[in-house]
Amino acid sequence: MTPTEIKKMNDEDITIEVQQLRRRLFDLRCQLVTEKIQNTAQFANVRKDIARLLTEQNARTRAK
Repeated sequence: MTPTEIKKMNDEDITIEVQQLRRRLFDLRCQLVTEKIQNTAQFANVRKDIARLLTEQNARTRAK
């Protein structure tokens, strides 16, 4: 997810996307325990996307 895509999203979409990514991260952690994960870089990618979304959400909150 790129910063330009995030800036185009509205506040509700950002909140929904953060919830979905947190769920995805939880699922990845569960898969790590129960089965083998082929691409462990998914953890970093999901965490970075969450951070990008929360940063934009925080910037919008402070701008108001």
